Amino acid sequence: MTDTQYIRDRLNRPMKDLRISVIDQCNFRCTYCMPAEIFGEDYRFLPFKELLSFDEIVRLTEIFAKFGTEKIRITGGEPLLRKNLDQLIKRLYAIDGIKDIAITTNGVFLTKQAKKLKEAGLDRVNLSLDAIEDDVFKEINGRGVKTKPVLKGIEAAQEAGLQVKINMVVKKGLNDSQILPMARYFKGSDIILRFIEFMDVGNHNGWNMDTVVSKQEIVDRISAEMPLEPVEQNYYGEVASRYRYLDGGGEIGVISSVTDSFCGSCTRIRLSADGKLYTCLFATEGYDIKTPLRENASDHQLILELIKLWSGRTDRYSDERAEGKPLKREKIEMSYIGG
Repeated sequence: MTDTQYIRDRLNRPMKDLRISVIDQCNFRCTYCMPAEIFGEDYRFLPFKELLSFDEIVRLTEIFAKFGTEKIRITGGEPLLRKNLDQLIKRLYAIDGIKDIAITTNGVFLTKQAKKLKEAGLDRVNLSLDAIEDDVFKEINGRGVKTKPVLKGIEAAQEAGLQVKINMVVKKGLNDSQILPMARYFKGSDIILRFIEFMDVGNHNGWNMDTVVSKQEIVDRISAEMPLEPVEQNYYGEVASRYRYLDGGGEIGVISSVTDSFCGSCTRIRLSADGKLYTCLFATEGYDIKTPLRENASDHQLILELIKLWSGRTDRYSDERAEGKPLKREKIEMSYIGG
């Protein structure tokens, strides 16, 4: 496999990160991801037989690892709705070359699952929390859920020894009033709070530039009360701009794929719950890898398909948006392929 290790796309980007969606369902109906008016009671989610099995996910991950993929992120929907997820993580942890396994979750189910997830090999939790005040949070999640279950989940994750990062999507007029309360709440803790510019992912979240609170505005608001200074990135391809509090109260991050573009260092490929590969978060269609898997394709055949897919990759959506190119098109929904 030495001749195909560290395969690169047409823009010389390696394939280091694999994001695996294990389910398309979620217990929340967040307005920027799965708005209730679209994902209502009669919405038809994927039947279980259409989801990739754990055996299929593990087999594909073993192939990805041969190409230098090191980091795994388990996503959804809400991935903790997938039964026996710890068993999948245990198997992924055992794959040679995989160095880091994380999960993106809303945190509600962590109180019951954090300990066994950690024991299975999970390293990190990226937890979505878009407000610290209950009235705002209930409006966002569309289920009237207060922050307490999420905060309990954070506590359980920390007690289990998991590293925790909090992701807050900021949408103007919805929850930008929570920027300072969130910063105050997590400042001085071991938790890194990351603010995410509201992105034009999917087709139903009501995105336009007027709803974006820029990285600069977020940093300025916080720094006016709690002074910040920039910090160097941790690794190639890191998407968050890092800042630390001057008084030693920890750090924050800002993911700014709207006002900044980091397409040039994007190392991520996404696997949907029903077995399609996406080379960009803003993709219009994916590559069906489930069909050859279930038709008993050999590893060699799957490897050739993966080489063809990644080596031909030219995705640079955020660059093109920044350049003012027309980008009107149907995009895959965030809840289908994860973040």
